[in-house]
Amino acid sequence: MSRTFLITGASKGIGLALAHRLARKGHTVVGLARGAAPAFPGTLIPVDLADGRATGDVLADLCTRLRVDGVVNNVGLVRPQPLGAVDLATLDEVMRVNLHPALQTVQALLPGMRERGWGRIVNISSLTVLGSVERTAYAAAKAALVSFSRGWALELATTGITVNAVSPGPTETELFRANNPPGGEGERRYLAGVPMGRFATPDEIAAAIAFLLSEEAGFITGQTLHVDGGASIGKTAF
Repeated sequence: MSRTFLITGASKGIGLALAHRLARKGHTVVGLARGAAPAFPGTLIPVDLADGRATGDVLADLCTRLRVDGVVNNVGLVRPQPLGAVDLATLDEVMRVNLHPALQTVQALLPGMRERGWGRIVNISSLTVLGSVERTAYAAAKAALVSFSRGWALELATTGITVNAVSPGPTETELFRANNPPGGEGERRYLAGVPMGRFATPDEIAAAIAFLLSEEAGFITGQTLHVDGGASIGKTAF
């Protein structure tokens, strides 16, 4: 059955890979992003998701025109800082960009999903919530998305709407590479913690998200799926 899904942060990385995967399965894809994406497989609406008013206006318009069956809250912002240098302005910015659009999109789409008795919400978290250096703000924001998922799943458990989180490990995206250039200390540190010894591709993360959006995942809610090459379970013995 064809559905309509909304993806935030859809112009690159995991969001763009997911858009292509969903489109290949015959679904309608709507993306929200600040940047452009050549040959986006659906409708990409330009909006700065850090701007709450602009985001609200776009969502209000969407709800008058489309029946959206699910949302993937993928937009993210990383501002690496060592503990002694974390400033409140940066903390607020990271929390706002990672959390406010997630809440706004779900609140806007929830009435329609409730009315139809079917919906999917997937929040994109991060392996960093288990501990990572220089990620005070980012890890806190991503941990909050896990908390959102669990609380919302309980509230919506009898409505036909599921809520889950996907927690990617290190993934070959522009955002990751901006903070961890090839051959750098960050790359070596992350690879050392992944038992499979490599980074994920965006499409591998997209595959897990797509499953949680599917009809087959209807009895899964309130869960966090780690897609991380084993990084969340520890290092290999050798």
